[in-house]
Amino acid sequence: MPNLTHVTDKPKGVVDPATARKMFRLERYLPSKQLAHLLEHYWIVEWNLDGRPPYTQKTLPYPCVNLVFDKGRTAAFGVVSGAFDYTLKGSGRVLGLRFRPGAFRSLLGKPMHTLTDKTVSLRDTLGCDDLAAENLVLAATDDAGMIAAAESLLLQALPPADPKVEKVNRLLQLLMAHPEMTRVEDLAAQAQIGMRALQQLFSDYVGVSPKWVIRRYRLQEAADLLANGGALDLADLAHSLGYFDQSHLTRDFQKLVGKAPAEYRKVNTA
Repeated sequence: MPNLTHVTDKPKGVVDPATARKMFRLERYLPSKQLAHLLEHYWIVEWNLDGRPPYTQKTLPYPCVNLVFDKGRTAAFGVVSGAFDYTLKGSGRVLGLRFRPGAFRSLLGKPMHTLTDKTVSLRDTLGCDDLAAENLVLAATDDAGMIAAAESLLLQALPPADPKVEKVNRLLQLLMAHPEMTRVEDLAAQAQIGMRALQQLFSDYVGVSPKWVIRRYRLQEAADLLANGGALDLADLAHSLGYFDQSHLTRDFQKLVGKAPAEYRKVNTA
């Protein structure tokens, strides 16, 4: 059994986090050293809503592939370009493997944009039977057992190292470290890479454009700040995210999150 180490940074992307904490357990664990070049972390969601109505959780996914072990829905999920809704009913649990951006490219065997907003079977990527793998993982009695079972499957299909994965992740780390970077041209200049080459790299290895990634990171940051009572001037926030004005931020935020920024802050800090 692996010795589990929790991820220490606060999760972002969970919409209405205060309500979410009442509805399900979320745990995140670091991968073993053997898989650290492929995975960012494991995540486990477990819930018990027996006798209660179903609950739909909305998330703002990162530009990552998630290989998910979920009863009747086990698959590898490509980058989701919009928000992702999942309805919890009764009781259950799910294990997810969040791949580092670009790291699923070798398992997929083709450009990542072909998997955006789509799923692919474990048979076509790990070479194992989906139902058998699902049963193996979900039959484990605890978090460590589920992760050990999933690791055993992934270790049997390890792809060769791809140096472009590290290049992609350096670019994304640059974006996360510099929230003032709101234009693709800024990223290209900072990374000393041509615009066309940058666009092609993201299409091939991430599955979405650099502009999408910049906007998603900034909207995740905005949602996190608003949900945690950040004393933000919405006009200043819009400008810091690269929006022309507050109305443009409000439109994009509401489309993705389901609430306007001011309403979202009010609901989550009440």
